[in-house]
Amino acid sequence: MVSKFPAKATAAFCLITAGCFSSQPKFLPFSDSPVSQGILRSSRAICTVAITVADYKYSLYGLPNDCDEYRRLLSEVHLRSAKRLLKLCEINKGFYVKAGQFVSSLRQIPKEYSLTLSSLQDQVVPYDFKVIKEVLVSNLGQDPSELFTWFNEQPIAAASIAQVHHAMLKDHQEVAIKVQYPGIEKKMKLDTRIMYSLAEFVAWFFPEFRFRWLVSEFTEAISLELDFVQEARNFETMSNNFRNNKFVRIPRIFWDLTTNQVLTMQFCHGHKVDDVVFLKGMKINPEKVAKKLLEVFAEMIFIHGFLHGDPHPVLLDHGICKKLDEEFRLEYCQLWKALILLDSRKIQHLAEQFGVGKYYRYLPIIFSGRTIDSKSGIGKGMLVEEQKKLKQHLKALKTEDISSFMESLPSNFLIILRTDELLRSTVSKLGASKWVRLLTYGKYASLGLSLKSNPCSGIQLLYPRVFRFDIIGPIYQIDRKYRVHSSKSYYRGIESGFVDGEAEAMSEEVLWKDECCWKRPNGLRPVTRPKRAQVPTGTKIT
Repeated sequence: MVSKFPAKATAAFCLITAGCFSSQPKFLPFSDSPVSQGILRSSRAICTVAITVADYKYSLYGLPNDCDEYRRLLSEVHLRSAKRLLKLCEINKGFYVKAGQFVSSLRQIPKEYSLTLSSLQDQVVPYDFKVIKEVLVSNLGQDPSELFTWFNEQPIAAASIAQVHHAMLKDHQEVAIKVQYPGIEKKMKLDTRIMYSLAEFVAWFFPEFRFRWLVSEFTEAISLELDFVQEARNFETMSNNFRNNKFVRIPRIFWDLTTNQVLTMQFCHGHKVDDVVFLKGMKINPEKVAKKLLEVFAEMIFIHGFLHGDPHPVLLDHGICKKLDEEFRLEYCQLWKALILLDSRKIQHLAEQFGVGKYYRYLPIIFSGRTIDSKSGIGKGMLVEEQKKLKQHLKALKTEDISSFMESLPSNFLIILRTDELLRSTVSKLGASKWVRLLTYGKYASLGLSLKSNPCSGIQLLYPRVFRFDIIGPIYQIDRKYRVHSSKSYYRGIESGFVDGEAEAMSEEVLWKDECCWKRPNGLRPVTRPKRAQVPTGTKIT
């Protein structure tokens, strides 16, 4: 479908006008008014995109897109354009900063953009407390002094749509109060409308660059963040899902002090989960923290089908949460099972279900870092031959293929991709190896599938430390550091009930205890609690 766009003369007039406004803001009457500021932000954005389009057109003119010179110049233009976009976000602030952060979290865009925009931070000047006080009074019906023993007028955090204050209730409970900035919803609607228009503008010049899916996802995410009542419900849903998990703590919501613009929650003292220096200072193993973090998010996706879509080092915001429909949850579980086993037929079938059957060969690369015909083991790097083959595939991949792939994916898939990328970044900082993520996801995917056929079997094993070796551990006193060498036997077993799968997987598995390792003897049956087995000669039990 060809995008409709104004005639060239009209487009030129709009660009000239936008250029004048962006370079000479004094021409705007009442330049401090919200409308004038909106026009100014829009003018800057239009000019930036127009210059970027001209750069791409001029720099790549006449070059075939399958030559090395084209690819080299394309990378240079990507970098220049990313720097322009970074500057635009820093000047326009607000939703533009959030849009830049959103884009930087996606691996599916050129790396020049994601790396450049990753430096964006929410450097927001807090609103004056007089403005915040008006929002509190209009929403809660009382002055803060009547509701709280004390209220810190200096915010402890300020972002694009709200700022957070620390206070204490009359009953001496500490609370965090998130207050939405006045008029922010109207501002958001104007800015996102401009972003849609710019996406159409780019698609008009470059049909292969279709970013409407990106603007749609960002707009949906921002709309969710602006609804504080829905965010409060997300808090309670997440709290209920993890009520039996001692490693997860969700702040309690105070509903009598919560509205669409004010969110009051329990104040939780804590520290950023990715601060390795702090963790080591507290004698906490960062790799164990990474493993727990992976288990929590795997449980969200594969078990509950309710995902926190904006994971950061501190998980206090629950605005962007997504309920995955049951059919998608099961299909995604099946996909991960197929990815671990490299079942190419199943991967192709599921890719067709997701609407991207043409690109099924790339799914293992995106999620597990292996090609679909890889011979390397799970969690291990690709062989040299596989790397060469992958480079050839990627060279043949065109920009329109990436756009088509992203446009075709279901919305549920897109939020998982973004969440997974943010999670990978945090886990990498904590020093965990790649195979831990793969095994954790594979394990929970099988558990998620088992819930459909036998709900009780999965639930009763979920919280008593999933995959803890409850049967084998007491016999051998085995530490939970392990490596699975036979993923196929692992899956053949665990899909039948998880505990049986432990025994079958363990029969072909090497277990690590401190610096020594040994093979687990075959023949131990996982029925109830087995008798003490014969310990291999020379094995020391601690």
